[in-house]
Amino acid sequence: MEKIDFKKKYKNLYLPSAKEPVVVDVPEMQFAMVDGEGYPGTSKEYMDSMMVLYGLAYTLKFTSKLSGGPDWTIPPLEGLWWADDMEAFGDESRKEEWKWTSMIMQPDFVTQDQFEAASKQLKEKKNPEGLEKARLEKYNEGLCVQIMHIGPYTEEAPTIQKLHQFAEDNGYSLRDKHHEIYLGDPRRTAPDKLRTVIRQPVSK
Repeated sequence: MEKIDFKKKYKNLYLPSAKEPVVVDVPEMQFAMVDGEGYPGTSKEYMDSMMVLYGLAYTLKFTSKLSGGPDWTIPPLEGLWWADDMEAFGDESRKEEWKWTSMIMQPDFVTQDQFEAASKQLKEKKNPEGLEKARLEKYNEGLCVQIMHIGPYTEEAPTIQKLHQFAEDNGYSLRDKHHEIYLGDPRRTAPDKLRTVIRQPVSK
């Protein structure tokens, strides 16, 4: 059975141009999610969420593969970002006010029962901190603008500004949560080579 690569299947969503923003219509997709708050660079909760999400993702993948079911490449880590006072979001001096949802996309054939079984299996094997916060949920973003940012996470501001300006110039209003998709591993990739999809839901 051929391994599914969702980055290739949804190339327009996961591999946009770094030159100019584009408009995309994102279909409803299913994610393993963990909510938290605080700056990711200093938040233990954020690091814990990654351990939980990758643990669940690999457990679901290998359970399916071992039972003769579909096999797939683990999709990239994604994050939704916001603040109760949106003036705080993006303000480094108020980064402890930031809120986030860490998430990894799951194939639509993964069921709630399978997710709960994977959670139980992961708890018995490793029991990562924060496992009880994880959930399987559908997320429907709909109309969005997005662009690829190449470089350190700390230098995203000009790219975000370019994206927001593109939306405004084309008659769109910003809505909902700032969305990032992390295509590089910061432990193995030089900061100036990191690729991050910056996505913003919009309405017309």
